[in-house]
Amino acid sequence: MRRVLRISLRILLVLLLAAAALGVWKREEIMRLWAVNTLFAPDRIVQNFSHMDRAFLTTPVPRGDGPVSPLPEGAPYDLPDEVETWIEERSVTALVILDEGDLVHESYHLGTGPDDLRISWSVAKSYLSALMGTLVADGTIPDLDAPVTDYAPLLEGSAYEGASIRDVLQMQSGVTFDEDYLDYDSDINRMGRALALGRSMDRFAADLEARDRDPGEQWQYVSIDTHVIGMVIRGATGRSIPDLLSERVIAPLGLEREPYYITDGEGVAFVLGGLNLTTRDYARLGLMFLQGGVYDGTRIVPEGWVDASTTPSANTEPGRIGYGYQWWIPVGAEPGQFMARGIYGQYVYVDQVNGVVIAANAADRQFREPGVNEENIRIFRLIAESL
Repeated sequence: MRRVLRISLRILLVLLLAAAALGVWKREEIMRLWAVNTLFAPDRIVQNFSHMDRAFLTTPVPRGDGPVSPLPEGAPYDLPDEVETWIEERSVTALVILDEGDLVHESYHLGTGPDDLRISWSVAKSYLSALMGTLVADGTIPDLDAPVTDYAPLLEGSAYEGASIRDVLQMQSGVTFDEDYLDYDSDINRMGRALALGRSMDRFAADLEARDRDPGEQWQYVSIDTHVIGMVIRGATGRSIPDLLSERVIAPLGLEREPYYITDGEGVAFVLGGLNLTTRDYARLGLMFLQGGVYDGTRIVPEGWVDASTTPSANTEPGRIGYGYQWWIPVGAEPGQFMARGIYGQYVYVDQVNGVVIAANAADRQFREPGVNEENIRIFRLIAESL
């Protein structure tokens, strides 16, 4: 009887410990899901955007051991009243302006500061494009017209079968994907919940089966395409994106603070929007592209890739904004005027014609309202042309 009692007590103890562990795991999962559902709440959005590591799994992107690269101070640029009004109306949290590499304006708003690591959202796509350019140049990925399944076999049988690397770089995969951030049941929001719950982003992409059109036929902004680019890079190199991006892009830029990526439950970086940096460090990427892929005398990205990725090569609608390899080209832009863009008002605007880089972060809950993006571009042009 005593032996049976001891065994019963041991079983009970094991069950209690298992229940406690399950409770902790579920609590973390529930907290992350709650964080996603309140991420854009009016009273939380500004602080959330500067502290995404409080809500999501993350991994560092090592900045390397080198010194911080200088951003020499230039003659201060007095913001026109129109720009001051824009800052307030668009809930801008940070604005950094470089003129021929000199820092001529830097300001922070709504309680944020220069050391905040701010969420990039889709600005992260342009960082991944830069990394891809280095792999194309050294022959690791020699053919952009190769099928993505050559490097990401998990996608065989999915909607991505038959799509080329170039197709996904240009957002022309043809995959059906609802990018409506205001629809709780949209694909983009389902993806966000999957990320928060620690599920696999690779599996999420592989489970997509529907297409709107054939690959390469027509441009349609599909964020999950960028994750597929990440799958291709990982398959080609056998390495993680944070390690590769650190080695080939981040460390050579001499950043001020170590960035980090949001990750899924398998530790895979959320490459389509999960990179977090300071605003000055966003500007450093813009400066490197302003200089044709060279930074502080060192070539980081091949000049040919800078030109190709910032040329409007995707099959977008005539008269509408252009798209290259994960970079945007505004309507009416001259060659050398392009930008990285993320939801809620994140921008790295590059104007090679006028020698200007503008990095802006915001928490603009009206970013999807008609005319907002066009007004932001107008302000960037106003700044660039008035320096």
